[in-house]
This record gives sequence, structure tokens and C-alpha cells, in this order.
Amino acid sequence: MEIRNVAIIAHVDHGKTTLVDQILKQCHVFREGQQVQERVLDSGDLERERGITITSKNFAVTYGDVRINLIDTPGHADFGGEVERVLKMADGVLLLVDAFEGPMPQTRFVLQKAMHLDLKPVVVINKVDRPGARPHEVLDEVFSLFVDLDASDEQLDFRGVYASGRDGWAVDELEDERRDLKPLLDMIVRHVPAPVAQEGPLQMLVAAMDHSDYVGRIGIGRIVRGTMTARSPVTLIKRDGSRNRAQVKQLYVFDNLGRREVERVECGDICAVVGLEGVDIGDTLCDPEAPEPLPIIAVDDPTLSLFFMPNDSPGYGQEGKYVTSRQVRERLLREAERDVALRVEDTASADKFKVSGRGILHLSILMERMRREGYEFMVGQPQVIYKEIDGRKAEPVEILTVDVPADLAGTVIEFAATRKGEMLKMDQKDGRAYLEFSIPSRGLIGFRSRMLRATAGEIVMHHRFLQYEYFKGAIPGRTTGSIVSMGDGKAVAFALDALQDRGTFFVEPGENLYTGQVIGEYTRDEDLVVNAQKAKQLTNMRAAGSDRKMKIAPALKMSLEEALEYLRPDEYVECTPQSIRIRKAILDENERRKAAKRQRLSESGD
Repeated sequence: MEIRNVAIIAHVDHGKTTLVDQILKQCHVFREGQQVQERVLDSGDLERERGITITSKNFAVTYGDVRINLIDTPGHADFGGEVERVLKMADGVLLLVDAFEGPMPQTRFVLQKAMHLDLKPVVVINKVDRPGARPHEVLDEVFSLFVDLDASDEQLDFRGVYASGRDGWAVDELEDERRDLKPLLDMIVRHVPAPVAQEGPLQMLVAAMDHSDYVGRIGIGRIVRGTMTARSPVTLIKRDGSRNRAQVKQLYVFDNLGRREVERVECGDICAVVGLEGVDIGDTLCDPEAPEPLPIIAVDDPTLSLFFMPNDSPGYGQEGKYVTSRQVRERLLREAERDVALRVEDTASADKFKVSGRGILHLSILMERMRREGYEFMVGQPQVIYKEIDGRKAEPVEILTVDVPADLAGTVIEFAATRKGEMLKMDQKDGRAYLEFSIPSRGLIGFRSRMLRATAGEIVMHHRFLQYEYFKGAIPGRTTGSIVSMGDGKAVAFALDALQDRGTFFVEPGENLYTGQVIGEYTRDEDLVVNAQKAKQLTNMRAAGSDRKMKIAPALKMSLEEALEYLRPDEYVECTPQSIRIRKAILDENERRKAAKRQRLSESGD
């Protein structure tokens, strides 16, 4: 049977997973009348809740006498590490672009990686039936994007179809009859090259990992040279150059949404290998008689880091199962094995671990997974990772694309300027402004939540890493202080009502608080320590005008990303399976003052 290996790349929300649903249906993966959930590939709870792909997945469909191995990739630049490794398994890419929005910054990011690997592109202009669709203009924009990315003449001569993934049809020309996805599948078979069979000793690069409670680690990758047979001996060459002997116990190829066990896998096919002790992403499997390593998967360096610590708040261990530093460290190291873009380092303190990733979303997804698995921990303020270039300090700079109502464009431009952003482009169309900025990664921390409030949720923004540039200078931080709880106990409505004019609260009456917990945002640029447990004096003395009617504003509840962006250097986010709280690093007020005084003295050199 012929094989085609194709990776699907698209921007967030351009309809990639919905199109895949239709491909699976039309290739008869599901039996007649079978109940199938929407977005079947978004299998994780977090993926379904957020509507984004986080981890790449392999599956295969049979079309005629061709087996098409499809690799679903994330659309968000923060998960670029997933994309960089799985593109190694493909010979072509299916580029999906929204017929209204056109190519977006993160489409560009992933496409650039595909171009460098010289993969053959097939373009799908999706959602051509939506109001305001402009398929012909978008096709021209895609061509311009290919030119910008220095595509070869062969890549510029790409083929494309117009499609509606939701309704399950694709056409070569807009006037053609709209029936099914046959034109798209035909185009994949015709224009994506079959894998080149290389004769010689076995070579396979492990590009993805899976785990089973019964058989342990499963290495997934593409056979670059030779063939592999079940129960044969192999040499495992690690990323650091060390070599281990192993035996292939079982071999699987991808078949529909599952796997099928086989005795032999030919060159160019994608397979899953069982029985390799200690296998990791980036390792090479090769013939014991001719052990030659393949080039290691090149991954862009992380741009953001933060510190993980075990939870030491007064209520630690009440909600989580795993609370010790050893358990937190083991979980982080396990994640680093699966995610090549994540770095975990030990620090001088045995209870503090430095974790580096691609962005706030990348790190917050890891934290959310850990919370749901029963871990309790704290994290510090995210910091960008600086480098030294020609003896000068350099920082990561990103391209920020903003889509906002035209009358609010001035607000965004003004705020971006305070964050050292430089406007590169501005277009106006149908009452909306499209802005593009070059902005340091530091300036993006807290940008989204601030602009969502300023534009009443009307802003749509995306960003991708551009390059390291020389340090841009100081960027103003948060201009508001924190309201901090003075004591332990439940928050009392009477106390919160009296303090409402001081700021915005994050807690509801009746919530358990502890000393040093940040319970609100103060209107001034300093911290305010309050007694949120103060109750009304219940005496029998009353005056007609002294009783006040309480009207308490709803508490501001932050997501994990918003809490990370909100932090000050002397604050931590406390994550437990049921709660996300912000607290001071030093809980006691007197100790905080002493520490601040010591820091001022050390900075003044006394």
C-alpha cells in the first residue's frame, strides 16, 4: 500500500480539528450510526475546554489504495516545540487558512518551520461559506506569505482547494459542485510526494512519546532508512551520545484513530515501537551492526522562566495528594521528557526549581494539568530569559498582531508604546483596525488582560517570537498595589463592604483567608493590609441612620494566566486542585517590612 505523510498546520480557530472530523467520517473510520463527539482529536479536557490543540496526534486514514498518515499539530506559537519535532515525520503539509481572516502570525510561525524542512505544501482556504469571506484575496495573501518566507520555486507552485470543514466539502474552483472532500484527498495523493525508500541499515528518529501502564514507554517516529521488524535487536543512541542495546518487542502502525500491530515496517512509514527502556524524544534507533545517529531535533530556546516551589501556605495539603518538593520535581522532569521545548533546572535551594518555556500559555497549561492530577505548588513571577550578544544584554522580541474596533485603536497604540512597542503596520477595513507591533516579551506580560478591560473584550491579539534584540530599557510594571489579609479566618461581608472604595476584591464573603493572602487590588501603588474578618458589633444600642445597606460588588476571579501576569516580584501564585490564590512570598507583615528594609540598604550599598 502506498503511503503519504502529511502534517496539518493552521492558526488557532481556523477549523483544523473540525475538518479532520469530516475526513474521518468520509473515509469511513466510524461505523454507520456511531455516535461521535465533535472535535474527536481534541481528546484532552483542557483542549476541549479551550478549543485549542495542545499536543500533536497521529492517525491514519485509508483512501483508495493509499494510507495517509496525518499529523495534527497545535496552532499556538507557545506549543511550537510540538510542531518542530513532529514535522520531521512529514513529507508535506496541509496549510489551512480562514477565508475571512487570512494568514495569521502563528500560521507564519509553523509554515516557516515546514519551509526549512523543504516540505511540499497543499493549501486549503477554509470557511469560504462564512459571511465576509474573501477567498481570492486570501489566496493572494498566502502566496505573498510564501514569498516572504523565501519559498523555493517548487513550493511557490503550490496547489489549493476551497473548503468548508464544518459541512465537509472541498472544490478546486468556487463554481464547482460542492459534494465531499474528494478533491482535497485527491490533491494530497497527487501532490504530496511518497516517502523515498532508502536502502541500508535501520535508522529511525523518535519524534513523539506515548506511555502505557502495561508496556511502559512507547517511542513514535518515522523510519528514515532500512526496515524494522518485531523482536529484532536495535541500538538506542541517546541525545548525549550514549548507546544502549534494546529489543523491539512489538511494532504498531497507525490505523484510523488507533494502532494495528504488524511484524514489519518499511522505510518512510510512521510507527510506534514498544519495549525500549529509557527512550526519549530525539533519540535514534539504529542497526546494532551500523550505529549511526541522526541529527538531533533542533528546537528554539525558551523565552520565559519561573520558579516552582512546594506549597507552604497555612492550608497546604488539604486539597492536594502530591505536596512535597520531591513529587513536584519528579512531575516536572517527567513533563520535560515529553515536551522538548520545556527546560527544568535545579537551583541552589532544594525546594526551588527553575522551569523555562515558550510563553505564559505554555507554562500555565503545564500548571493546570498538574493541578488536575492532584498536585499542590506555588510559582513565582514569570521572567524573560536574557542573553548576551556582542557583550550587550539582549532580550526576546515578539511580533504582536492586534484586531480591534477602529475607534479603540488609539488606546492600544498608546499602551503598546508604554511597553516599548513599535508599530510596524496599520490597516483599516469595515470599521476595524489591524495593527502590527514589534514588542519585547516583557511588554506582553499583562498586556492581554489590560487591553481586554480597556476595549470591553473587543480586542483579538496574537503574538509570535521574532528574535533577540538589544535591551529596550525599563518598562513600567503594575501601577496598583495589593490588598493583603491581616489575619486568618473567613471573610466577613461587613468588612468587605466597608473596604470597597479602597479597590477591587478577589474573594467572596465566607471564603477562608490566611495572613499574607492577597485578597484584592489596591487603587494606589502600595500595599494595604486590612482586617477582612471584622464583624459588626452586635449591641442593643441603635441609631436610626447608623445601619448601612450592604451592596458588595462581585469578586474578580482570575484564570491561571491572568494571575501569573498580575504578580509582583514579592508575590506567588498558590495552585491547588480546587483554588488559585495570590499570596505574599513572606506572609508576616513585620517580616516583609524587615526584608524590604534590608533590600533597600543592600541596593544603596550600605
